[in-house]
Amino acid sequence: MTEDDSLNELLDELDSHDDLDKAQQQVSTVVDERRYGKAVTIVSGFDLPKPQIESLASSLKSSLAAGGTVTDNNIELQGDHRDQLPELLQDHGYDVS
Repeated sequence: MTEDDSLNELLDELDSHDDLDKAQQQVSTVVDERRYGKAVTIVSGFDLPKPQIESLASSLKSSLAAGGTVTDNNIELQGDHRDQLPELLQDHGYDVS
């Protein structure tokens, strides 16, 4: 076993713990109505560093072809996406309520 093998094993183990952390988080989605009757889907309940939330938000925005932002550890997506979001979040390893 070389030093590279042990390093790769350690990195794989750390990645598997990240998946467990995601599965233990209970995220929820709510659709809110904003100015001029526009719908905004809010995904909340994340216990992650802001860069990881921003990365997830970017992935969700691409998948949904929608705009959005990260505010106070919540992801806000333009439009009503409550039908598509549970499946997308589960694909990323999150438990959706």
